Amino acid sequence: MVTQKPPMGWNTWNTFGKDISEDLILSTAKAIVNSGLADVGYTYVVIDDYWSLIERDENGKLVADATKFPHGMRYLADELHKMGLKFGIYSCAGILTCGGYPSSMDREWIDAQTFAEWDVDYLKYDFCNKPHNRRGDDLYRAMGLALANCGKDILFSACSWGAEQTHEWIRSTGADMWRSTGDIFDNWSSIKSLIKTQFPILPYGGKGCFNDMDMLIVGMNGKGNVGLAGCTEAEYRTHFAAWCMLQSPLIIGADITNADDFTLNLLKNETLLAINQDEQCAQTYSPNTTAENPGDMPILVRQLANGDIAIGIFNLTDSAAYITCSQSDVSLHFHSGKMLELTNCWTNEKTYSINGLISANLEAHDCVVYRAKIVNQK
Repeated sequence: MVTQKPPMGWNTWNTFGKDISEDLILSTAKAIVNSGLADVGYTYVVIDDYWSLIERDENGKLVADATKFPHGMRYLADELHKMGLKFGIYSCAGILTCGGYPSSMDREWIDAQTFAEWDVDYLKYDFCNKPHNRRGDDLYRAMGLALANCGKDILFSACSWGAEQTHEWIRSTGADMWRSTGDIFDNWSSIKSLIKTQFPILPYGGKGCFNDMDMLIVGMNGKGNVGLAGCTEAEYRTHFAAWCMLQSPLIIGADITNADDFTLNLLKNETLLAINQDEQCAQTYSPNTTAENPGDMPILVRQLANGDIAIGIFNLTDSAAYITCSQSDVSLHFHSGKMLELTNCWTNEKTYSINGLISANLEAHDCVVYRAKIVNQK
């Protein structure tokens, strides 16, 4: 399996942490379908840590906690598949999971076979409790080999937090996506810091092995396992827009059963999702930043499969700002005889790059993303 586009779905961790159950998974899955989120691509439903018993069975296999999951994991997979969704589960490359439960280090082959027997479609593979004398690249390659030979296509989500220079070796593991960041939290400082970590690694990721900036906090509103201060609507817009522009997988972390209209409309924004899921998967670049100095007003650009250009202008400062770039900054030079027709992803309003200028008046922590079509100069 080669992952052609950033995976999309939902994960238990951000909101529910250890408080997970069969009922939660099934009620959330129904909400994903009924809200229309499944129709736009959010199809993976992933159980994070705390799903298993504290010990393996007499055959060395992982065992689901029957109190939380009375019908077992194969039942959950079957029910999700009936809804047109996919089933994801969690393990870890260290001695124990982050929560202290059995993990898969040196048990990769039996666990991969177990996941295949349960008809799992997605494995999130964490990096807690790794012995100092074991290398991350070796541990992730071991699980990658086991998954490739388990007889089932299972998406391999390598959650190594960018540690041990992950970007240099992750494609050797067979991973389909890789975490380049530490954990996200539901506040502005977390969003801003994670965006800024991406500039040194823009050349990495892309088709086959997408750079995962961690799960979405859109709609958490300060509630749940990683809920802190919460964010404003502008901050959630900036968060979602940056993840789309940077081709991150889009894994929802909010409680979908209680999602408000703002949350659902943002998560289903067709223009931004089309940019995130664009089949060309061209590398994102920034004409006004460097890896060493990304600044607080970054511009992100991606060429799209049909010849359009996605242009994101971000104000990460604490004050309103007027931010500009020229069409020359996106490699459409002034004497080409061309200009840009700019469609605002929030309003669908159309404007043009008059005299080659692209600009935005942005409040603090806000952004705008344009889908730009190349047209003849007027």
